[in-house]
Amino acid sequence: MAAADAQSLLLGETSCGSLLQQLQQIWDEVGETDEERDNMLLQLEQECLDVYKRKVDQAMTSRAHLLQTLADAKVELDRLQSAFGEKTYAGIPEKTSGTIKEQLAAIAPALEKLWTQKEEKIQEFFDVQSQIQKISNEISGNNEQLESPTVDESDLSLKKLDEFHAQLQELQKEKSERLHKVLEFVSTVHDLCAVLGMDFFSTVTEVHPSLNDSTGVQSKSISNDTLSRLAKTVLALKEDKRQRLHKLQELATQLTDLWNLMDTPEDERSLFDHVTCNISASVDDVNIPGALALDVIEQAEVEVERLDQLKASKMKEIAFKRQTELEEIFALAHIEIDTEAAREKILSLIDSGNVEPTELLADMDNQILKAKEEALSRKDILDKVEKWMSACEEESWLEDYNRDDNRYNASRGAHLNLKRAEKARILVNKIPALVETLINKTRAWEQDRDSTFTYDGVPLLAMLDEYMMLRHDREEEKRRLRDQKKFHEQINKEQDGMFGSTPSPARQLGTKKVVGPRTNGSGNGTANRRLSLNSHQNGSRSTSKDGRRESARAAVPLNYVAISKEDSTSHISSNEPLPTTP
Repeated sequence: MAAADAQSLLLGETSCGSLLQQLQQIWDEVGETDEERDNMLLQLEQECLDVYKRKVDQAMTSRAHLLQTLADAKVELDRLQSAFGEKTYAGIPEKTSGTIKEQLAAIAPALEKLWTQKEEKIQEFFDVQSQIQKISNEISGNNEQLESPTVDESDLSLKKLDEFHAQLQELQKEKSERLHKVLEFVSTVHDLCAVLGMDFFSTVTEVHPSLNDSTGVQSKSISNDTLSRLAKTVLALKEDKRQRLHKLQELATQLTDLWNLMDTPEDERSLFDHVTCNISASVDDVNIPGALALDVIEQAEVEVERLDQLKASKMKEIAFKRQTELEEIFALAHIEIDTEAAREKILSLIDSGNVEPTELLADMDNQILKAKEEALSRKDILDKVEKWMSACEEESWLEDYNRDDNRYNASRGAHLNLKRAEKARILVNKIPALVETLINKTRAWEQDRDSTFTYDGVPLLAMLDEYMMLRHDREEEKRRLRDQKKFHEQINKEQDGMFGSTPSPARQLGTKKVVGPRTNGSGNGTANRRLSLNSHQNGSRSTSKDGRRESARAAVPLNYVAISKEDSTSHISSNEPLPTTP
């Protein structure tokens, strides 16, 4: 039986009733009393109650845990939805029913999905905040290794993420602008260093090592300090450029003045074209590399110093060259000056050292300018004087031609002289009008300038007055000779009627040739013509208001042209009896 009970027990067919029957049988065999049997049964019942209580307690604990888990799951759902900024979420039942485990089973998938999305959101927020922190550090110039940004898990909403993205975009835009500004500054520093002949890399890396060209664009520093130092560097370089350009322009001006002073040839000047090309340039116009390098300025300074030393030795030569130019202007304008005194004055000024060479030459240049203005004011009158003198020469030639008895012979060149005589007569007839115009213009010039117009030291009005007097004397002489000729012809006719013979023809009397301007034999062959003012032969016959003619004639130098090269034949001998009027 025991074996059967054991077998039934192994087979899982044992139950409380069967066990109680087995216990009753055992008690019967043993002979347990009823009291002992009751105690054992009570004990069994108590033990069973204890087991049930324990199981119930365990079940209640499990239920409470499940309820807490369900409550926590619901709270987590609400918290995640609140963090995501969403009131409802797809996959979460709006109303939960069924057992606790069924409710947990319904919530668990949605919760797992939200947890996954939460991790993704946290990573997304972390990436954005990391970029923001990195750019902020670049702008602030903070190179220290900072802690990773902390993501606020309580707010993982799209709105918050958009705010971070907007902040990141603003920072990226600011970074781009700062980077563009940095690159502009670096480019400006490069150009300035090129013009100034400075080392660009050492200059720019002194501001910040990342500004070297070998580093990438995105790696360059864009901090406030870098921008500030770059701006100061650019300002310092621009100021240096301005000062160097001013210095170079001063040197270029000195070089140009010294070259002009010493008439330096163009091939020597061309050696410093890189200096003089910027003499009038503005700061922004100078962009050629090395144009304002220190060695260029030093080279110009050395050349200026050399020319200054050379100028002292060539000063007399240069000054005399200016004086020669001045004398040529006065000579062409027929203005007499004391050249010897002027040259002696120049020598004394240079030897004394009381005047700067540049001041002396500037004064001489001023004199040359005034002389040119004076010559220009005299040009119109001098042109008419030349015409008048040419007409006087033709008049003199015509008188010689008229006295030639063989002028109509068929000799070689006779027809040419005849044509010249015709033109000369036309020109001679214009002389009075030309002289009158010349007198009016000369007087107007003298009134305007309150000075006397002289021609090679002789007052022009005196020359013109003398010419008009001589012309009048010539006309009077011609008229007298015509009258005398008529008288002799009448005497000859009377003698022919009385003696019946024809006497030899009377000696032909020449006419007195009026004095015209002649050349006074200048050494260089230039025709320096003057009007003869032979007051000894003609007497002081000219007068004008305020005595101008009288005083002018008294100041004429004794450099006269002969009145006539045939004076001996043009006047009646003093031994001949003067003719009397019939």
